[in-house]
Amino acid sequence: MPRRLRYVPPGGALVEVTCRTLQSRFLLRPSPLLCEITLGILGRAQRLSGVAIHAFVFLANHYHLLVSVSDAAQLARFAGYLTSNLAREAGRIHAWRERLWGHRYEAILVSEEDEALVERLLYLARQGCKEGLVSDPLEWPGATSWQAMLDGGPLEGTWFDRTAESRAQRKGLELDAREFASPETVVLTPLPAWAHLEPGVQRERLRELLALARAEAAAMRHETGRKPPGREAVVGQNPHGSPARSKKGPAPLVHAASRELRRTYREAYRLFAAAYRRAAEALRAGIEAVAFPEGCFPPPGPFRRPATA
Repeated sequence: MPRRLRYVPPGGALVEVTCRTLQSRFLLRPSPLLCEITLGILGRAQRLSGVAIHAFVFLANHYHLLVSVSDAAQLARFAGYLTSNLAREAGRIHAWRERLWGHRYEAILVSEEDEALVERLLYLARQGCKEGLVSDPLEWPGATSWQAMLDGGPLEGTWFDRTAESRAQRKGLELDAREFASPETVVLTPLPAWAHLEPGVQRERLRELLALARAEAAAMRHETGRKPPGREAVVGQNPHGSPARSKKGPAPLVHAASRELRRTYREAYRLFAAAYRRAAEALRAGIEAVAFPEGCFPPPGPFRRPATA
C-alpha cells in the first residue's frame, strides 16, 4: 500500500504523531539516560520548529505525541528532527548500527470534537497498561508528560552536541562525558478542548483519565490472572528483542467522534490527493508550469535529457 500524502488542513490541526522501531524491537527501552536524552531532543525539536506539544509517551518500541501544527512543513521539521536524532542516540546507547525506525512517522489528524480529543489522550494514558506491562500510567519508566501535566513541574532534558563532540575528539582532546551537553525544556500546552478550563480543572480531568486507565488494567489482571512485570522488568528487556506479536495495519487518516466529520476529512483529503496526482502526472509529462495544491511537498522534476547532436 503506498504511503499517504502528508496532509494538514488549511489553518493547522491537532495531530497524533507516532513511529515504531524496526521489527518492533525494544530499541527505545527506557533508562534514565535515554529518558533524559529523549526529553532533550523533544525540547530542542519543539524550540526549533515551534509546534505546540500537548501530551506524549515513549514506549520501548514506539512513541505517541499529541501536537498542534500550522502546516505539513512544520510537522515534517519537528518529526524529522525528533526521529533522526532519537535514532542516533538510541542506537548509540544500545549498540545498534542499522536503521532504527521501521517506517516514516505516521501523522493522524484529530478532529476538534471534545470527545475525539479526550479519547486520544486516554489512548496515550493506556500505553504500557493495556499491554499488561505496568498497572499505572505513572509507573511507566520512559519519558511521558503525565507527571508534569499533573503537578505543572518542568520537563527538562539534555541535548548533546555530537557534532562539536566529534570535532573535539578528532583533535585528540580529552573530553568529559557532558562536555558538550546543554539543557532543553519541553513546554506543554493544554489540549484545545481544555484550553478554556482552569488549570485545577484540567488536572482533575487528567486524573480521571489516568484512573480509568488503572481501572482497565485492574480488570484485565482480574480476567487474565497475570500480574504486570513492572518497571524493573521493562528496563531489563533486551533492547534487540521484539514482542511475540506486533501491531500491524495502516493508520487511519483521522480520529473523529462522528461519522459525518470523518467523511468530511476524507473527502477533503481525497480532493487534495487528486489535485496532487494530476499535477504530478503533468510534471512527468514534461509540463513545467504545474500548480500543485497548497500545503503539499511537490515531487522533484522529471529527468531532462540532453539534446542530441
